[in-house]
Amino acid sequence: MPEPSVAALFDLTGTTALVTGSSRGIGRALAEGLAGAGATVVLNGRDTVRLERTRAELADRFGEDRVRAYAFDVTDAAAVDAAVAEVETGVGAIGVLVNNAGVQHRVPLVDLDVADWRRVIDTDLTAAFLVGRAVARGMISRGRGKIVNIASVQSDLARPGIAPYTAAKGGLRNLTRAMAAEWAGAGLQVNALAPGYLATEMTQALVDDEQFTAWVVGRTPAARWGTTADLVGPTVWLASPASDFVQGQTIFVDGGMTVVV
Repeated sequence: MPEPSVAALFDLTGTTALVTGSSRGIGRALAEGLAGAGATVVLNGRDTVRLERTRAELADRFGEDRVRAYAFDVTDAAAVDAAVAEVETGVGAIGVLVNNAGVQHRVPLVDLDVADWRRVIDTDLTAAFLVGRAVARGMISRGRGKIVNIASVQSDLARPGIAPYTAAKGGLRNLTRAMAAEWAGAGLQVNALAPGYLATEMTQALVDDEQFTAWVVGRTPAARWGTTADLVGPTVWLASPASDFVQGQTIFVDGGMTVVV
């Protein structure tokens, strides 16, 4: 058989991709990028108004049949299982999962309330297990599938004041390895992306802080904040046949932050 063209290696036409936490920010950008590569994208979020607005905006660009939206809580196991079943019945077999949903909570560790610790761990780590498990069951039965977990430079580094986020993202890096160890033999590829500091709606206060921005720029060899667009290409690669022999890796998309002292 002839080797596939380079374009075909990155083509997601006919693939259904579920992106959690995709009504705004990183998740929205990744959903848009996957749709641009040909996938039918399934958006997810808990804010139904914002989710529908995003769906409508992307549908205007890619078509109503290429952009769907399902509102469910990624930390609720029963809701996750029901939603995944509904997507597979109503849209199509999920070929790509991007576990992107996440929250942040900034407070000194000694002052951290247990409820806030659990909320961050549940959303940033346990949800990836719940959604990943639900989607993987179908992928395993079909013998193929791509899972991309959105980690962070905090998977490898720590800063004061964000302990639960750091713990969750470090756990997500090893969960990615565990998923690959268990599911690679069934034809799945499971990897993670670890963004550096990205300028988004959720980080705008930090971007506007001149002292913090000076630290980010000075600490990053690329000498700038990242953008959500910087994650689109790596996500399409990990979601496509181009990465079929990549397993259990965490790819740092951080402008070089984690490679310098």
